[in-house]
Amino acid sequence: MKNFYAFLLVLIGLVCSQLVFSHGMSEEEKQAIIEGGNLSYLWLGATHMLSGYDHLAFVFGIVFFLKSFRDIAKYVTAFTLGHSVTLILATYQGIQINYYLIDAVIALSVTYIAFTNLGGFQKYLKIEAPNMLAMITGLGLIHGFGLSTRLQELPLDAENLLLNIITFNLGIELGQLAALAVMLMILHMWRERESFRPFSRLANSGLMAMGLLLFLMQLHDYSHASDSAATTTVTLPTEAESREWQDAVVIELPPQGYKEYKVMQAKGKLLAYEWNAEGGALYYDFHGEPAGDKTGFFQSYKIGTDTSASGAVTTPFAGTHGWYWKNNSGNTVKITLNFRGDYILMQ
Repeated sequence: MKNFYAFLLVLIGLVCSQLVFSHGMSEEEKQAIIEGGNLSYLWLGATHMLSGYDHLAFVFGIVFFLKSFRDIAKYVTAFTLGHSVTLILATYQGIQINYYLIDAVIALSVTYIAFTNLGGFQKYLKIEAPNMLAMITGLGLIHGFGLSTRLQELPLDAENLLLNIITFNLGIELGQLAALAVMLMILHMWRERESFRPFSRLANSGLMAMGLLLFLMQLHDYSHASDSAATTTVTLPTEAESREWQDAVVIELPPQGYKEYKVMQAKGKLLAYEWNAEGGALYYDFHGEPAGDKTGFFQSYKIGTDTSASGAVTTPFAGTHGWYWKNNSGNTVKITLNFRGDYILMQ
C-alpha cells in the first residue's frame, strides 16, 4: 500500500507538471490552425479537452457516485452549459483573464468536488453541502473562462469569429463525451466490487491532493511571471532615440482582429519603440519568447489597454521580442509602429 501511495504522488506530480506547461501555443500550432480552416477548431477543442486534466478530473468527480442516466445527464449538462456560456461570451467579447489565476481557481474546483464526494462538509464542517447542481453550474462558468484563454491565443478570423468559437466548443463537448464514456465504463465495472469503497476514498483523496498541488503551482507561476515582468527594466526612449527610428510599420486591425509583430534579438540587446493606434484603444502585450522553447513560455515586459505606448527594454534572453495587439472594438484600428535596436527583422 505504501508503494501505491508513492506511485499516486508521483502520478499527481506528473499530471500537474503537464498542466503547468500546457499554456501557450507554438507558432507551428498557430500556423496549422490558420491553414486547417474552421474544422481545425473542432479538432483543437477535442484534443484540448482530452489533454485538459483539470477539466477531466472535475468531470470524473461529478460522475463518481452517480448511477442513473438521468442524474449523469443532469449534472454533466449543467457543467456543459456553464462552461459553454463563458467560453462563447468571453471569447466573443474579448474578455481576458490571467490564465494562471483562472487555472488556480479551476484547480480548487477539483478539490471542492472531491471534498464533497468524501462528505467533507458534513464530517468536518458539520454543515450541509451547497446545492450540487448550482455549484457545478457556477464552477462550469469558471472552467469556461479557462477554455476561452486557450482559444484567444489563436489568430481568430473576425468575419467567422462566432463560427470559430462554436466549432471549438463543439470539439470540447465531443472530447468530453469521449472521456466521459471511458470514465463511466470503468466506474460501472468497479462499482459492484468490494474494493470500490476503499478505491473511492483513495481516488477522491487523490483528486483533492492534485487540486491543491496544482493550485499552489499555478499561484507560484503567477507570482514568478509577475516578478519577471517587474524586474525587466522598461524605460522611455530618449528624444534623440525617437528622432532616429530605425524601422516603421503600419498595421490595420479589423474588429476583433489580432496581430503579432516580432524581431529576433540576442540577449542583452536594446529594443526601443513607440506605437500609436488610430480608431480606438487596443489591448497590447510587449513580450519576448526564448529561442528554441517548446513549452509556450513567454515573458511580458509591458501589458495594458491604450491608444499608444512607448518604451525600451534590454532583452533578458535570446529569442523573439515584440508586440501583440488585440482589437476588441467594433472599428478598424490603424497602428503605426516605430522602433530601433540591434535586431533581425522577421516580417
